[in-house]
Amino acid sequence: MRIAVAGGTGTVGAHVVDVLRERGHEPVILARATGIDLVTGEGVAEALRGVDVVIDVVSKLTQNARVATEFFDATTRNLLDAANAAGVRHYVLLGIVGSQKSKYGYYLGKMAQERLVHAGEVPWTEVRATQFHEFSQQIYGIARIGPIVLAPIGRVQPIAAREVAEHLVGLAEGTPSGLVAELAGPREEDLARMVRAAARATGTRAPVLAVPAPGPGGTAMRDGTLLPDPTLQPPAHLGIQTFDEWLSTLRP
Repeated sequence: MRIAVAGGTGTVGAHVVDVLRERGHEPVILARATGIDLVTGEGVAEALRGVDVVIDVVSKLTQNARVATEFFDATTRNLLDAANAAGVRHYVLLGIVGSQKSKYGYYLGKMAQERLVHAGEVPWTEVRATQFHEFSQQIYGIARIGPIVLAPIGRVQPIAAREVAEHLVGLAEGTPSGLVAELAGPREEDLARMVRAAARATGTRAPVLAVPAPGPGGTAMRDGTLLPDPTLQPPAHLGIQTFDEWLSTLRP
């Protein structure tokens, strides 16, 4: 199949592209690196011609609700309009476990994205996943006090980005199924420990101090909001690779 990957150069998107090629599909990478601007819509319609499925894993590094909402509103509308015009038969969206329960700025943007996809004319499937193992590296150094790195206290159940990619491609190969079972890692982890361990594994020796992050985002990290919901049926699909196993693959 010819499958477009929105955000195909990102943490998950690059793995999605690899998995598609391994399984004999033709990936179409939708990203600025390939001359396509999802925010303005430039190049999107042309890129989706002849595409069977869109896998949407676009992301933006922001904690601001307005910025996140405007970004996801623009990218999703442009993708859906172009997909509908091109006759795309399946739209696969990656969501976030617990995003619907938190007022954190980025999650509000993701919920705006979900609403657009769910109400759109293109048949869809969405899977909400927990944070990735790679998240431990992404948040390292965002907050500092002098030489000390601040790591948020949090309860997470991280999963390898590669396993998320494999799951998304499996969904893309199937039929539109709406909101499917959540996707999570094999076990719960302490987020601050993850940040500290990932830093040490890559040769960084700055002191890492665990602190409660402020606002709704910090609350969601600490109170279990970002863990898979045990009341949902079917229950969450669990990945295989643990954080420590993933950690062993890192090099300084």
